[in-house]
Amino acid sequence: MENNTRNPWKTLRQKTVYNNPWIKVEHREVLNPAGNPGIYGVVHFKNIAVGILPIDKAGNTWLVGQYRYTLEAYSWEIPEGGCPEGEVPLEAAKRELQEETGLLAQQWKPLLKLHTSNSVTDEYGFAYLAQDLSQGAASPEETEDITIKKLPFTEAVEMVMQGEITDALSIATILKAKLLMDKDQLV
Repeated sequence: MENNTRNPWKTLRQKTVYNNPWIKVEHREVLNPAGNPGIYGVVHFKNIAVGILPIDKAGNTWLVGQYRYTLEAYSWEIPEGGCPEGEVPLEAAKRELQEETGLLAQQWKPLLKLHTSNSVTDEYGFAYLAQDLSQGAASPEETEDITIKKLPFTEAVEMVMQGEITDALSIATILKAKLLMDKDQLV
């Protein structure tokens, strides 16, 4: 199988059609890989996504539930948030875990990096395993009306398998952790 890392696309013109503190949307006129003219819309995320899978010594984890405006639906997820430019993703993860759940962790392990929807956006995220947990006070942002659910990690895996968790970062993080646990590669 050929590994072709050369960019076959050519950007002819681009302009920003929308810009706010979180995203920028660009309209691009391009030549596609076949050399034909076309258009491309690119959504640039100004924050890095961070997700946290807290697991305690008893094998429990915490999910957060909230109504997602864009989906017009309620969503169960691992604790997540944004890492602004200039902030270290692990520090953002620590902040987000405390804000959303009140949990503090003494041990942190990187689990994965992923692109959320690379056909239309450059957004990427990191997920971490948080362990050696202690409970503090949650302090969600005013845009977050969060329900916190503590449950056995095995139930979170089952929620993924039953389609009750649909968030991409949550699914990838939970399933990777499960695979690593099954191989005794995650303590």
